[in-house]
Amino acid sequence: MKDVLIQYMKRFSNLSEEELRKLTENVPVADFKKGTILLQQGEIPDKCYFVLKGCVRQYAVAADGKETTFNFFTEEQSVTIFNQHSIDKASNYSLSCLEDCTLITGDLFTEQEMYDLHPVLQTMTRKMIEEDIGVMRDDFASFVASSPEERYKALQEKRPDLINRVPQYQLASYLGITPESLSRIKKRFGESHLRVVD
Repeated sequence: MKDVLIQYMKRFSNLSEEELRKLTENVPVADFKKGTILLQQGEIPDKCYFVLKGCVRQYAVAADGKETTFNFFTEEQSVTIFNQHSIDKASNYSLSCLEDCTLITGDLFTEQEMYDLHPVLQTMTRKMIEEDIGVMRDDFASFVASSPEERYKALQEKRPDLINRVPQYQLASYLGITPESLSRIKKRFGESHLRVVD
């Protein structure tokens, strides 16, 4: 299962596969059941994750009870809530497992110790974060400037697995539209089948 991580790390390092295997041999891997809450909105994050298998949803619940989905993390994606800029360090989001998940887990409070032990990890992590931030900025700019149909088309092109992998109401929230609008868009795109809401 760690082969997924090693292949991902190759994109950000010139280390050989043998060196990467040694680097990851003590990396903790854990299984989480569908429905597990990894982080509750309002808690201070102390863990970061990398998805080897499964799907993790990032969402928030407003004071009026409205739930908004902000992201889905699937295989070969890192999951970290950055909130050091906030005063109380509390998370504005929750993270939950939409499927049975196998995740690499990291401790945010011992991150520097890991970097001191393996300096190459710091460079690798920086490159990974830079790529993630770049993708997020591009996606956000595209999201703001696009129509619901364009957002759905972009989803088809970039992350087609999500269309039948997550509940429709969560997918609609992620796209910034209602489930009814998503249903109409799917029909216009010739997709008559809709996932039943869990």
